[in-house]
Amino acid sequence: MNIAIDGPAGAGKSTIARLAAKELGFIYVDTGAMYRALALYLLDSHTNVDDDAELRSSLENVHINIVYEAGVQHVFVDLQDVSTEIRSEKVGNMASTTSALAPVREKLLDLQRDIAKKNDVIMDGRDIGTNILPDAELKIYLTASVDVRAKRRYDELVLHGEAPDLETIKKGIETRDYQDMNRALSPLKQAEDAILIDSSDMSIEEVVNKIVDLANNIK
Repeated sequence: MNIAIDGPAGAGKSTIARLAAKELGFIYVDTGAMYRALALYLLDSHTNVDDDAELRSSLENVHINIVYEAGVQHVFVDLQDVSTEIRSEKVGNMASTTSALAPVREKLLDLQRDIAKKNDVIMDGRDIGTNILPDAELKIYLTASVDVRAKRRYDELVLHGEAPDLETIKKGIETRDYQDMNRALSPLKQAEDAILIDSSDMSIEEVVNKIVDLANNIK
C-alpha cells in the first residue's frame, strides 16, 4: 500500500509522515531529505545548475542513500552522513530551486518508485500524488497558514541552536511556495483525489491519527 502526502514547505509533512509510518508499520520515504542532500552536494561541488550538461555530469558522480538506525533517519551523500547539514535554510532554499530541474528529478524518481513498488510506504513531497505515485491508495494534501508554518520552522531552528529571524523565514516560505506552485516541471498542487488536511489548528497527534484512520479504512 502506498500513501502520498503532498503540501507546501513547513506544513509538517516529514514529521507527520514519519509518525504515521511508524504507527502503520510502513516504510517512510523522505523525498525532501533526498532533494536536500542533492542540493547540499551541488552547493559543495560548486556545480553550475544553470548549465544542463555540467549538472548532468555532476549528478553522475553522486549517490544518495537513506538508512534507519534504531528508528533514527540518516541521510548519506556517498559515504558522508549529512543528516544535520541538509536542514539549514541555505540548503532548503537551494533544494527548492534544484528540485524543479529535470536532471535532479530524474536522478531520484526511479529510486523512489522502486521503493514504493516493493514496500508499504508513506512518501511525502511536492508531487508525490500527482506525479511520483499517481496510483497511491491514499493521497493527502497537508497544509497550514504561512504564519503557522513560519513559526514552526523558527522553533525548529532554535531547537537546533540557531538564531533565526521569523520575518525572514516567513518571506522564505512565501518565496518557496511561489516557486513550488509555479515551476514548469511537476508543480505543487493538490491531486484531484487527495484529501485536504489543514493542520493550522491541529496538533501533530491529531493529524497522525486522522491519516492512520484513513489508511486503516482503506485496508
